[in-house]
Amino acid sequence: MSLAKPGATIRYTALRLGIFVGCLVVAATLVHFGLLPSGMNGSNPVWIVLLALVLSAPISFVVLRKQRDDMSEQIVNKVDRAKDRLAANRTREDGVTQ
Repeated sequence: MSLAKPGATIRYTALRLGIFVGCLVVAATLVHFGLLPSGMNGSNPVWIVLLALVLSAPISFVVLRKQRDDMSEQIVNKVDRAKDRLAANRTREDGVTQ
């Protein structure tokens, strides 16, 4: 089992946010120049944000696979350590009560 990189969650989140911001800029530019339709009845900012979310999700899913795996491994390691501490505390409490 390899060790997860420290800060994997922060790194993944920052990269995910960067991809979203990039897609937001692209979507806003395309809407501004009329290459994509603008929203109805003044909903243009909401439309652009939704477009950016729809564009960024599959890109992040493919591009950030390694970072997502690192983050997952880091979380699993933390949960395992917490379970071990809980089990150790239960064992110690059982020894005291007997």
